[in-house]
Amino acid sequence: MIQDDELREIYKTSSQEHLERMETGLLELEKNPHELDSIEELLREAHSLKGDSRIVEVESVENLAHSIEDILGDIKKHELTLTPEIGDRLYETLDAMKKLVHEAVTNEPSGIDVELTLNTLISSVYGEDNSIPNGLEIPITITEIDPTPVYIEDEELKEIYAVTGIEHVENIQSALEDLKNHWDNYDRFDYLLRELHSLKGDSRLMGVESVEVICSALEQIMKMAQQGELEIDAYQNIMYPRLKDTLHGIKELIFESTTGKPSGINPNSLLQILKFSNGNADTDSFEEFSPEVENMMELDSIDMMEEESPEITIDIVPETPSIQETPPPAQTQIIKQSTPEIKKQPPKRETKSGNNGNKKEEPYKIDTIRVETRHLDSLMTQTGELTVTKIRIAHFASQMEQIVNLWEDWKMNKMQNRYRQVNSYTGENDTFENRIEALIQDLKSSAHDNSTRLELIADQLESKIKTLRLLPLSNVFSFFPRLVRDLSKQENKEVELVIQGEDTVADKYILELIKDPLLHMIRNSIDHGLETPEERINAGKPAQGTIVLKGYQTSTNIFIEVQDDGRGLDMEKIKETALRRGLYRPEELASMTRSQIQALIFEPGFSTRTFITEVSGRGVGLDVVKTNIERLKGSIEIISETGKGTTFRLQLGTTLATANVLLVKIFGITHAIPIEFVETSLLVSPDEIFSIEGRQTINFDNSAVSVAFLSELLELGVSQENKNTVHNSIPCVLIRIGKEQFGLLVDEVTDTQDVVIKPQSKLLRRVRNVSGSTILGTGEVCTILNPQDLLSSIQKRNLTGKVARNVDAEKARDRATILLAEDSIATRTQEKRILEGAGFEVVTAVDGLDAWHKIKTRKFDAVVSDIQMPNLNGLEFTTKIRQDHQFSELPVILVSSLASDDDRKRGAEAGANAYIIKGKFNQDILIETIQRLI
Repeated sequence: MIQDDELREIYKTSSQEHLERMETGLLELEKNPHELDSIEELLREAHSLKGDSRIVEVESVENLAHSIEDILGDIKKHELTLTPEIGDRLYETLDAMKKLVHEAVTNEPSGIDVELTLNTLISSVYGEDNSIPNGLEIPITITEIDPTPVYIEDEELKEIYAVTGIEHVENIQSALEDLKNHWDNYDRFDYLLRELHSLKGDSRLMGVESVEVICSALEQIMKMAQQGELEIDAYQNIMYPRLKDTLHGIKELIFESTTGKPSGINPNSLLQILKFSNGNADTDSFEEFSPEVENMMELDSIDMMEEESPEITIDIVPETPSIQETPPPAQTQIIKQSTPEIKKQPPKRETKSGNNGNKKEEPYKIDTIRVETRHLDSLMTQTGELTVTKIRIAHFASQMEQIVNLWEDWKMNKMQNRYRQVNSYTGENDTFENRIEALIQDLKSSAHDNSTRLELIADQLESKIKTLRLLPLSNVFSFFPRLVRDLSKQENKEVELVIQGEDTVADKYILELIKDPLLHMIRNSIDHGLETPEERINAGKPAQGTIVLKGYQTSTNIFIEVQDDGRGLDMEKIKETALRRGLYRPEELASMTRSQIQALIFEPGFSTRTFITEVSGRGVGLDVVKTNIERLKGSIEIISETGKGTTFRLQLGTTLATANVLLVKIFGITHAIPIEFVETSLLVSPDEIFSIEGRQTINFDNSAVSVAFLSELLELGVSQENKNTVHNSIPCVLIRIGKEQFGLLVDEVTDTQDVVIKPQSKLLRRVRNVSGSTILGTGEVCTILNPQDLLSSIQKRNLTGKVARNVDAEKARDRATILLAEDSIATRTQEKRILEGAGFEVVTAVDGLDAWHKIKTRKFDAVVSDIQMPNLNGLEFTTKIRQDHQFSELPVILVSSLASDDDRKRGAEAGANAYIIKGKFNQDILIETIQRLI
């Protein structure tokens, strides 16, 4: 951690800016690879970050920045081509650098292995020959592991894992031994891969990340061998000893996780040995551990015991590479010549949170704001004016004290009838009454002047302080080009992100809270909205889809739009989903407007997708977006046309601290309505209110507008004024939210006023129809109403019976029965616990064949199944379910560690309704997915 407070704050701000500009520049360079200005800008940022890091002695970031600078220099000299794969490595390195910067300024462990990150970058960009000469390189994907020991706390699961884990390892060892002599035994390959897969799944469930990741690497190696990409000689002479050592290390890690006794093993070292195998290794010397592994274990133990770890230097490779005999290869990383020496720091690792090791992501926060000097100068001037006014008000208070004293004297002397003494006291030509009158007039004038002056200064101060908190939308918009790039690549779609209006400014707090809603909408557009290139071409569209992220501002509001040119919302599917989930009856849907039907996608967990993936449909729908927008006192509107695209338009206030409101009264109590939602106010005669399909309606501008008494929407009953409206006109406030319009009947419309919004108590944070509160100038506490909630309330009044149906649906859901098919006893035990804890009845099956027999014995509401199982795998089981007409509508959820697009496609083709990847698994995702499907 940087010790100097001032340098630490400077480095925190500057390094974040450098990294953000580097990411933006890299995105531009990918679009225009021959644009020299982009490369020059990237080189400048990398060089500046390297220099800043050197000054504050953050060597990890300095070295990584140096390597990026070298790579960019080679791209500029046309010695290297920026491919998508190189781009991916550069982005990963930038992500690692962000964590290392955070570590340097907060002292929170980053969990980043700098040597591994650096070596992975260099080897992937320049090829493995630069790092591991004359050896066998295994092209496996390495995921960095946090080497902090993990201890399983659950007693039952710990005992299960201690037995099944070692059993899996011993089965794998036996299969490896058989393959050493019978390379063409494909049944043994299948058995070995199944055991590895089971051990990987069990370890993930227990949160033992080290064993999980190593098993994944072993799976990759053995699949290569099965497909003929690894020769028998290489396996016997090089890989087999490494695999044997690795399995011994896995045993030690399992023992560590179940007993709490440290193993002293760095799992990243085992991974490196698997990936980089030196062809000159003395295979005869391998027993339980190779010398490399023993040295790494020994070194790790020393690092944990000593205050200062020994320096490990990185050798420089000359133009003709050669292998150094000492230190051993596992300790020596050979990299490109221009890379500087790295000193290995004592290990700092982030602490595991929970058994699964997931660390909760911190909410987006803007820590610093840059302010122009002229704004500070203006604030200082206003502060001086405020001081002058303060002195004047103090003088005003002194005059008030004088008149109070005179008034007391006057009362006392009047009671004693000493008028002469009073006249003598007040002077010959100056009566007592005249002095009081003069003081009162002076006070009146001073009060008016001071009030006017204070109001002017306060308004200017408020305006200037708001200006200090205003930041451009680019602070948030800059996050999304990288997101769109990565997600479109993941979904095999071609997507261009167009950003407009990024200079529009908004309050800092709004920017912090708007990031997650925008993130969710963009993910939703890529996954749900935009078609695949083939689908777009068939529809007469360009293969590349477009998402437009636009911001603009009016005098009172900020608007942000997320627009795509995709398939648009399918109205019929939305109606079908609403009917299937029991939200509305057919006659209710028939009476809804188009915009009301489209707004149903904001219902909790609502999705028209029949196949749920982890990109945007993980049991969390657009209701999250709506909730967050309402927290910002804003609204969201949908504009969609089938086949042409969808636009989400967010309307937000310019600030959350104050609001301009319309004050109305019911039962003599004042309520406030945000003025930006008020279209107009008018008087309505009772004769003008008529009924359409059970809804109270008025005619406004030749349109039928639903109306309701505000007192009834707030469940306060009908006020006396409303009861006596047979002959009197009723005040009505017309509210507009997007395309929706409705009227609120009130007792009285009083005034408009600027108010300061008071923070809500935790107990009242989400009261229906109320968004906040304020204190009026009279001292009266006033609630600020929530127009979106009022719209929902008036719609629910028009669609009776919905609440009761939802209650019945919840009761039915509590009684749901789930069939769980999973061959791993540890995974099966844990998933059964999760489902039973959520109120489901659970029947378990040990494999697909067992599940197929049990599915015929009783009625099930859903099936949760693994894929890789003996006898009958999950895909075959799902296919059999879909082929039987009595199970054709039964929801099937596949839970697997197979994460490729092809795997998900096979799941959908088999007939599964949802596909959950175990690597991203948590109990909320599973429960919410089941609830959506049943």
